Amino acid sequence: MSFTLNKRDDMEHGLTSFSKEENKEDKFEDAYEIIPAAATMDVVSSLEECTTGLYLFLNNRFSDAINLIYPWSKNSIYHALIYSILMVVKAFLTFDPQDIEIGMTATKEALRVCNNFRRKSRMISFSRLVSRLGVKAIKEEELHAEVCYAECLILKSTVMFIQDDSTLSFLKSGINIGLSYQIYKDCQQILTQIPDYQSKTYRHLVGGIKFGLGVFNLLLSLVPPRTLKLLNVVGYSGDREVGLTLLHESASESHINNIFSVLILLFYYNYLSIAFSVEKNHSSAVENLFLIYLQKFPNCVILKFFHARFSMLKGYFKHAQLTLEECIFIQDEWKQLHHLCYWELMWCHIFLLEWKQAYHYAHVLVQNSRWSKSVYSFAKASLLAVLPPDFAKSVSEDMSSLFLSVDSLRIRILGTSVPIEKFVAEKGQRYATTAGWFTAQPILEFMYAWSGFRVIGKKLELISTWLSIIDKGEQLLQETPNKEYVVDDISLLNLLKGLCLKYLGKYSMAEYCFSHVIQKEKLLKYDHYLVPYSYYELGILYYLKGDYASAIKTLENIKNYKDYSMEARLQFRAHIALEQIAKEKVI
Repeated sequence: MSFTLNKRDDMEHGLTSFSKEENKEDKFEDAYEIIPAAATMDVVSSLEECTTGLYLFLNNRFSDAINLIYPWSKNSIYHALIYSILMVVKAFLTFDPQDIEIGMTATKEALRVCNNFRRKSRMISFSRLVSRLGVKAIKEEELHAEVCYAECLILKSTVMFIQDDSTLSFLKSGINIGLSYQIYKDCQQILTQIPDYQSKTYRHLVGGIKFGLGVFNLLLSLVPPRTLKLLNVVGYSGDREVGLTLLHESASESHINNIFSVLILLFYYNYLSIAFSVEKNHSSAVENLFLIYLQKFPNCVILKFFHARFSMLKGYFKHAQLTLEECIFIQDEWKQLHHLCYWELMWCHIFLLEWKQAYHYAHVLVQNSRWSKSVYSFAKASLLAVLPPDFAKSVSEDMSSLFLSVDSLRIRILGTSVPIEKFVAEKGQRYATTAGWFTAQPILEFMYAWSGFRVIGKKLELISTWLSIIDKGEQLLQETPNKEYVVDDISLLNLLKGLCLKYLGKYSMAEYCFSHVIQKEKLLKYDHYLVPYSYYELGILYYLKGDYASAIKTLENIKNYKDYSMEARLQFRAHIALEQIAKEKVI
C-alpha cells in the first residue's frame, strides 16, 4: 500500500499497511495540497475521505483535517465520528469551556447521525435480532453504524466527566459506558456468523470492534470493582492482557481506527502503567510498532512527543529534551500541544536538578495553560524553595505567596476537587505557614505524587543523587526539628529513602525504611497517607523479591485505611498489583 494521497485507490487498505513494500514508500511528510471535494458519500467513500483527513492530522495540518471532514459530518457516520474525535481531542488540549461545549455538541451530533443508520427495531439486542432474522437481513451499513455509535458513546461519556459535575451526569456516563460495551460485544458475536466476508469495508468493522473491546478490557481491568459499581457498570470486568492484545492487533492491522489503537497503547505504557501498574511493564513490541508509525509520519508532533516520553522512561533525559523542543518548533497551529511539551521539559530538568530551567517551564505553564494552574503554581513555589533567595527577587516572586495561591486556583470535576490539586493545596498551605522544613521537601513530595521516582528508576546514578539529598534532609530535620511536624516530615523522607534503596537493589534497607514509617502510624499528625502508601511500597518490594504471600498480606492492609490524600489512586494501584500477583501465582 502506498501512503501517497494523490490517488483514491491508494487508500483502499486504510491508514497503515504492514506490507513488504514499506521500504519503497515515501516519508509522507505532506498530504494533499488541494483537497478534492466529494460529491457523493457511501461507506467506502467515507472511509477513504476520513483516512485522508487523518493523514492531514498526522502531518500536523489540523485545520485542513477538520475542514475536510466537517462538511459531511452531519450525514456520514465516519465523518461524524472522526470529526467528534478531533473536537474532543482539541477540548482536552485547551480545557476551554467553549471548546468543551463544541466537543459535546459534536459527539451528540455524531450519535444522531449514527443512530439514523442503525437498525430501527431496538426492543431486543442487536445480536439477538440477527440470530432471529439471519445475517443476510442486516445491511452492512447498519453494522458500521453500530460500531461508530458505540465509539461515540465513549466520547460523550468522556466529555460529560469534565463538563457536567452533577450526580445525574455521572450516572448517565456509566449507563453510556455499559451500553457501548454491550454494542461492541453484540457486534463481535455477529461477526462470528459472517465467515469469509469479502466486503471492502469488513476489516474496518473487525478493527473497530477490536479497538473498542481492547479499550474496555484495558480500562475496566484498571478499575477496582467498587468504583465500577459507582459508575453503574455492574456485571462487566476487564482482562488487561486481552485488552492489550486486542489493541496491539488493531494497531497492526489496516483500518480507520488503527492510529487510535496506537495512541491508546502509547498513553497506557507511557502514563497509566507508570502511575498505576507494578514495575515490570515495558513492552518492546509496542515500542517497535510505534517506531513503524513514526517512520511513516516522521513529523507528527503527537508521535514525536511520545518518542520523547519513551526516551524519558529509559533515562535519556537530554535526548528527550531535544525531541520535545523539536515538537514545539514543528507546529504552531495547536499551541496547546506545546503545553504538553513544557510539562515534560519541566520534569526533565527537575530530574536532572536543573532548577532554573525547570522553574522557567513551570512559569510558562502558569501563564498559558488552563489544565491545572494550582499544580503549576505549586511546582513554581517548590522550585523557588531549592533556588537561591536572590533568584526569587530577580523574578519578582514570593515563595510563600505562591504556596498560598495554590488553593484558590483549584478546579472541580464531577462536583469534587481533583485529588492531586487537593493534595498540593494542603501542602501549599503547610509550606507557606510553617518553618523548619527541609528546602527540597516540597519538590521531593511533588515528585512522589507524580510518580517521578518511577520515571528515573532506571538511572541509578540519578537515584543515588536524589538519595543523598534525602539523607541530607533527614540529617537537618533531626538537628533542627519542627516539633509539630517532625514525625510526619521524617516519615516522608523515610518513605522516599526506601523507594530509592529499592531501585538500587538494597531490598533489606528499603524494607526497614517502609516498616519504620508504618511503625510511626499513631504518631503522625497530618500526613496519614504515608502509612497506606508505605504498605503499598512494601508490598511491591515483597512482590519483586518473589514473596507473593507477604506481598498479598501487605497490600490487603491498604483496605483498612480511609479518607487520606490520593486515596483513589492507591486503591487503583493496590487492585492492579493484587490482580497481577494472583495471575503470576497461577502460572
